[in-house]
Amino acid sequence: MKNRCSHESLNHTTANNFLKQITLKNSVLPGNLFLAPLAGYTDAAFRSICLDYGADFTYTEMVSAEALARKNQKTLSLLERAENETLLGVQLFASEYSTCLKALPQIRKYKPTLIDLNCGCSVPKVLKTGSGAALLQTPVKIQEIVKALSQASSIPVTLKLRSGWDETSINFLEIACQAEEAGAALITLHPRTRAQRFAGLARWEQISALKKHIAIPVIGSGDLFSAEHALCMIEQTGCDGVMFARGAIGNPFIFRLTKQLAGAENTTETIPPQQRLFTALIHLKRLAELKGEHIACREMRKHMAAYTKGLKNSKVLRELCNKAQTLDEYAAHINVYKKKNL
Repeated sequence: MKNRCSHESLNHTTANNFLKQITLKNSVLPGNLFLAPLAGYTDAAFRSICLDYGADFTYTEMVSAEALARKNQKTLSLLERAENETLLGVQLFASEYSTCLKALPQIRKYKPTLIDLNCGCSVPKVLKTGSGAALLQTPVKIQEIVKALSQASSIPVTLKLRSGWDETSINFLEIACQAEEAGAALITLHPRTRAQRFAGLARWEQISALKKHIAIPVIGSGDLFSAEHALCMIEQTGCDGVMFARGAIGNPFIFRLTKQLAGAENTTETIPPQQRLFTALIHLKRLAELKGEHIACREMRKHMAAYTKGLKNSKVLRELCNKAQTLDEYAAHINVYKKKNL
């Protein structure tokens, strides 16, 4: 199965099948275009921007069940919703079901739409706790966590998986079956192993295999950098929806573009540089409201690098923004850039 496609290769006679609602145990998600949980990126400010541009469902950054159980205020703040965020998934990393149950009372206070268990993070500090992708080596723990949370609460429990720890242990089908039996309501698959991290092509055929293997909804992830990629994944794999991760950074427009391409127009607009820069400033403003101006200006640097990628003479703009300390300085640098280059 080919992992890539072009606009021309899409079968638009099936366009009505691309976009749909997702039914969980006791709730319905309005659509099937998800924003992935990304540590350091998908805070409430960025999630709100993506919702503005058509994201159907968003997740918190990955949060520690252990920290929630200890009522760590910094961790609890990650569960706060944006103003336009009525639905929200809380993504946990944990290694034991007992820790998740201790965290559950704190999670309940925020009334999440679902609780997602991270089984894919390959960051060393997460792996050394036995969490994230480390759980792929002990599938029984995944089953125990899903079962415990499902029995203790009416909140749907979901998983985000990689295909396995490495090439010698591709076990996503086994894990998915066990999780479904334990009560999982939905599974997202990023079809790379922990060892691959983000190298090579995501093996979309594994998403297709998973969809055929379980009855609950399957969300596909991996190498989704355009509207065409998203619709091709749905068309080629039969997955119920897609989860944008790296492809949404600096490009929240990808949700709207995907809906346009799936619609009657069978086309997408071109996002002009002015809109990209305007959206970056709105993003910065919301980040400042969330974390304060000083922190926002520092954290916005990585986002600006993505928003301005490919723009004419944007290197100078990024260098100036990397030194900016206030919202006004950011705005001034952007205005000068626009006058000289756009």
